Amino acid sequence: MFLLNQHPDHRTLLDPVDAETLGVAAAGTVERFLSHRRNHAATPLHLLPGLAAELGIGELAVKDEGQRLGLGSFKALGGAYAVMLLVLEEASKRLGRPVDVADLHAPEVKAVAGGMTFACATDGNHGRSVAQGAELVGARAVIFVHGGVSDERVAAIARFGAEMRRVAGTYDDSVLEASRVAKEQGWTVVSDTSWPGYERIPGLVMQGYTVIVREALQQLDRPPTHVFVQAGVGGIAAALAAHLALALGEQRPIFTVVDPARAACIFETAKAGRPVKVAHAEPTVMAMLECYEPSPIAWRVLSRVADAFMTVEDADAVAVMNRLARPSAGDPAIVAGESGGAGLAGLRRAAADPAMRAALRLDASSRVLVVNTEGATDPGRYEALVGLAPDAVHSSNPTSTRQGGF
Repeated sequence: MFLLNQHPDHRTLLDPVDAETLGVAAAGTVERFLSHRRNHAATPLHLLPGLAAELGIGELAVKDEGQRLGLGSFKALGGAYAVMLLVLEEASKRLGRPVDVADLHAPEVKAVAGGMTFACATDGNHGRSVAQGAELVGARAVIFVHGGVSDERVAAIARFGAEMRRVAGTYDDSVLEASRVAKEQGWTVVSDTSWPGYERIPGLVMQGYTVIVREALQQLDRPPTHVFVQAGVGGIAAALAAHLALALGEQRPIFTVVDPARAACIFETAKAGRPVKVAHAEPTVMAMLECYEPSPIAWRVLSRVADAFMTVEDADAVAVMNRLARPSAGDPAIVAGESGGAGLAGLRRAAADPAMRAALRLDASSRVLVVNTEGATDPGRYEALVGLAPDAVHSSNPTSTRQGGF
């Protein structure tokens, strides 16, 4: 399924709050926070000339978040950043003076953090980020997961010292339960989705993601003409589309949001012109994108700065995992998890459809950026779908392929 953005707000100015949260200065703040993380490094940007030729486009660049902060996912940027910022704000209030990120490990700040508990619901990656952020600052984390989250992903979160709680039902059910319990206990919810009266913290989570675009624009010689980014509740797509619009203005790329066909809450929202909750269907292999209700603030942004919406099937996502693991024509091998390559799956589907190509003005001169949002965050699942262990794919690249392009 495919549609162009027909919303009356399309290409109008962002809400001032969103422009401030997701703009150039905000991304600079995130980058400054990251400079205090011991394992921080800009993630690689890979050029895939072989695949670009297959797709009939000029150039293809993949921003590889599978190596982000040791967590293997772009979500390492959001939850942990929000936790750190919230601790600093609370410490500033209690200590009666400004507290900067450089003071995060000071004893008096650690004492404040030690009395704080952060809670969230997760499909896996966001919870790891919140748990890691809590561990970094010395706070407590309680993470709620639904029945579809694998034991391997639960263990990956628990290793940061988080308390894990299973919830019957879907991701949306776990969001409600995390909110209910946190309210009863006086905990702080760090959610990557918003709801009425709860917008600032999801905005901070989205703010963390803006550094992906900031880095990519520094790594590229020229800005992209097209971007395809996957969506769950819409947070990463909104953050990236907004930052590109704010940083590049009229030179911004054509931005396409890609949903799993089995959990297409952003696509159906775009079709309806307002946030809608979609019915639960058969689970999608793209587990990190299995969300049935969009984040209202993400939709507020996407209604203005996204240009098109589309869906891909599970088979498309698995095909991308395998294509990236077994490259041709000199392309580097890339480990993409089940959800990681969904944006590239959207590009492949669009490139093969003459009507979509025309609607998106996709041609032999196009410079396309996609984001591999996760590596093999569930290595067993990855090997079952690809037939290769993640380490075997990584080892096929003898040197780093990080480079500029366009």
